[in-house]
Amino acid sequence: MKSILIVEDSATTRSLIKAVIEELGDFNIVEAPTGFDAIKLLPLQKFDLILTDINMPDINGLELINFIKGNERYSHIPLVIVTTERSDEDRKRGIALGASAYITKPFKAAELHEIVRKTLNV
Repeated sequence: MKSILIVEDSATTRSLIKAVIEELGDFNIVEAPTGFDAIKLLPLQKFDLILTDINMPDINGLELINFIKGNERYSHIPLVIVTTERSDEDRKRGIALGASAYITKPFKAAELHEIVRKTLNV
């Protein structure tokens, strides 16, 4: 079973992302409300995909991506940014840091489905 980590400070948005992903099949979905919580979860289990917001308290999504891609143990994990930040600069920065995809809120379920399917080959 594939494991997905959703890092999002809004409980409502986390639930929405989780519900959309669950439409695709049976996944082990773990939720983290902050980047710091995500970093604490990384050594505890293997993740096949991480979805992260950019704007979060303590460690933001870009800092989280920078940490993951800079760590040999986790750098292989695909990352998808799910954010309200719509500027080309933010998108380019996220992709340059190593994100596989960048999706803006509000998103369509089909758009997130396609990204998850493509990233996980499901």
